Amino acid sequence: MGHTLKIIWMLLVGILLLSCSNDKGQRNPFLPEVGFRFDVDLNLPLYNPLINPGNPVYVSSGGVGIRGVIIMNTGFDVFRAFEATCPNHSPSSCSTMQIEGQVAVCSCEDFEYSLFTGQQLNRPDDGMRYYDMLEYNARTSGSVITVTN
Repeated sequence: MGHTLKIIWMLLVGILLLSCSNDKGQRNPFLPEVGFRFDVDLNLPLYNPLINPGNPVYVSSGGVGIRGVIIMNTGFDVFRAFEATCPNHSPSSCSTMQIEGQVAVCSCEDFEYSLFTGQQLNRPDDGMRYYDMLEYNARTSGSVITVTN
């Protein structure tokens, strides 16, 4: 009886290990993977709006994201950074999103995304797969926000 129990236990552990995955979801096929690191100093006038919660800033410096990054102060010293390219189009002349208050808008098809969560606000109900904004890592240290991918 003990030998059978040991075999069953090992089978269960094996199944659990094989079912684990480090894949955090389906990769967006429209947006290429880019690596970068960018520091935002909140003491600089350009980034000063980020001191107040609810204020986003568009960073268009070369090499930051695909077509830039939108950084948002969501409150309680939490900052989120999103790719400025519409996640539902290949990068093109119309796919760089514009900031309208606390929403990012893609001019290709007027898709809207919350800058608090990155979620698409007006997802069509047509059975197609739509993606939320691509989020980058944003960490704070003092008055500096470091955005990386």
